[in-house]
Amino acid sequence: MKKSQFAIFLTIVLTVYSLVNYYIYITGLHALPEKFKTIYSVLYLFLFSSYIIGRFLERKFLNPLSAFFVWVGSFWLGAMVYYLLSVIIIDIIRLLNLFIGFFTATFYSEKYQLIFFFIVNVLVLLTVISGYINASNPVIRKLDLDINKKAGKLRSLRIAAASDIHLGTIINRKRLSKIVNKINAINADIILLPGDVVDEDIGPVIKQNAGELLRKLKAKYGVYAITGNHEYIGGAEAACNYLTEHGITELRDRSVLINDSFYLVGREDRASKGFAGIIRKPMNVLLEGVNKELPMILMDHQPVHLEDAEKNGIDLQLSGHTHHGQLWPFNYITKKIYEVSMGYKRKGNTHYYVSGGVGSWGPPLRTGNRPEILMIDLKFSG
Repeated sequence: MKKSQFAIFLTIVLTVYSLVNYYIYITGLHALPEKFKTIYSVLYLFLFSSYIIGRFLERKFLNPLSAFFVWVGSFWLGAMVYYLLSVIIIDIIRLLNLFIGFFTATFYSEKYQLIFFFIVNVLVLLTVISGYINASNPVIRKLDLDINKKAGKLRSLRIAAASDIHLGTIINRKRLSKIVNKINAINADIILLPGDVVDEDIGPVIKQNAGELLRKLKAKYGVYAITGNHEYIGGAEAACNYLTEHGITELRDRSVLINDSFYLVGREDRASKGFAGIIRKPMNVLLEGVNKELPMILMDHQPVHLEDAEKNGIDLQLSGHTHHGQLWPFNYITKKIYEVSMGYKRKGNTHYYVSGGVGSWGPPLRTGNRPEILMIDLKFSG
């Protein structure tokens, strides 16, 4: 991405972020008695600026202070969503009251404003806590699929797949250790990581030596990954080199024949063009030289143009990226954007699964769905 384009994008993001925060801030300020307004303003300024300060420090001076600000700011991003929803609902009620008058004048008294302020804060706090607990405890999602092809001497294949880990400051060694243990407990024949293994900057991953935990992933046919948009945001070459050095095979617009039985195909992420000027191969070019009589498993991070896999005879496509919105009610938006926001679909002879992911981006919360690791049992019945 060109510097000018990035500057415009960053300006838009910061403007929207500031306006949303001002709306929340001013609504809360009006609800408080005069004696609390100063401490409220100072606390709000700290929360508002934490993520910006943390990300800046993380790129310049990676240390516990930068991690502290990133953590505080990340929680605030999640809380901000539910504060915004709360103040919108409150203002809608106020507007309706102007026309209908179902509340008496006491509704606007200092006492009731303080009560509403307290209730909103408690509800948001409970939402953040429960969302964090949910995000920290991924489930194993089981899927049994039949592929009507012969796969050499193989009659079945067990896959463990974990998309969108987002390794970094938030998804740290502690979280990664839990993910690695859950994946290994599946006792899979092959482990697949369909993009966004690294959050953005590789620095925090290196500092935590998270790669040593990735080395503990064990499967008969190995561990394979593809790039996601976040690898490109932070620098795909550095991220891919690091993962390769720690036992993970990166499939970047290429296919491999495994055990003379099936093909594993990995696509570059669509973000490669915008961030690195790399145009990924069309599907038909990518599959040149592949024996389509054998099963073909495709990893493509972003679940767009699903028809490409069907047209080219792919048997199973695994994607991620959407997080299924991660925070309610954003799941309704991702369901409108993507043909499959999360879960299983079949088109012709092609099976698709779009995972909501096992990690989180931004807020370390999930309120719209459970994080998941896939256990897919394939049967070859050709």
